[in-house]
Amino acid sequence: MAHNLYYNERTEKHSFFTVKEKAWHSLGRIIEDYPTSAEALQFAGLNYTVEKRPLFTFDNVSFDLLKALADGIEPAVPVPNYYANVRTDTEEVLGVVGKDYQIVQNIEAFSFFDSIVGNDDGIKYETAGALGKGERVFITAKLPDYIRVGRDDLIEQYLFLTTSHDGFGSITAAFTPVRVVCQNTLNAAMKNQHSTIKIRHTSSATERLKQAHQLMGISSRLGQEMEELYNHWAKIRINDREIKQMIEVAMAPSKEVLTSLQEEKRDTLSSHYLNIVENVYEFALSAPSQMESTTKGTLFGAYNAVTGYFQNVKKYMDIEAKFKSIMTGNAFGKARATFELCNNFAQLGVNALN
Repeated sequence: MAHNLYYNERTEKHSFFTVKEKAWHSLGRIIEDYPTSAEALQFAGLNYTVEKRPLFTFDNVSFDLLKALADGIEPAVPVPNYYANVRTDTEEVLGVVGKDYQIVQNIEAFSFFDSIVGNDDGIKYETAGALGKGERVFITAKLPDYIRVGRDDLIEQYLFLTTSHDGFGSITAAFTPVRVVCQNTLNAAMKNQHSTIKIRHTSSATERLKQAHQLMGISSRLGQEMEELYNHWAKIRINDREIKQMIEVAMAPSKEVLTSLQEEKRDTLSSHYLNIVENVYEFALSAPSQMESTTKGTLFGAYNAVTGYFQNVKKYMDIEAKFKSIMTGNAFGKARATFELCNNFAQLGVNALN
């Protein structure tokens, strides 16, 4: 399976580190203690810089290139308003950008995290790495506080950041909570709030830091609200039939499927969809992580059943596909849909599923 981690032939190392546990096909460096931002930059092989350089193309005149260079003849035509982003340690071109594009160096990405908490002691860097030739960088870090559901169910709070040097996409920073008992990425999206911010590469450093503090405010507020909400859900009982019904609605791939469910026409539904529902339902009733006092037979457990299926049961092409699905793709969308269903169920009861 492809991993796409950058491999530095000079150092013979992959650009990736993780704390304590293996990840990404067991490549990269595994370290025992949480590093500072400076150490994380070094461990992940991200201690390189990127430059914007003028872009040229060859003209269509046929001549001896070496002779032209020797005679001082310029063999290339400038490309106005476009530049090549070049990695300075390897001289590899990472992408083509416009004149207004502002590079965010890897060290600035870590400064983004440090500015949120205030120092290296408050935030714990768990993973970081570079993909492709180093054109895409990602960092995950754990915040110091937990969300506590009941007495013993803990949810860790993480910040995730990705940026690129290829001219595609914004700097993206996201808040995501992870349940300790089974490492389910919950990805809750509170109603009328956002757990993700995007920053254009044209933004100034001051604006980026301002956005960083904004994200910290989002994560702090979300953490407090989610703790209250999850504890409320953990007190709401839901029976097996209602769990099955919620899973059917949450996993529905289209409005047509929802209509068939409402009209009790399950015999018209595809076997693929029905098998997925059964797999999620089986996880909901039998997985060890679903036997906790906060989850078994509760609305909180119903929510974790869907997120747990995508984290622990569903098969993916590779680890990258899984990561993208959970963070921004199909799994994330289903988690959000389930969140809304649970929120409505808490207010309306079983009528919310019809």
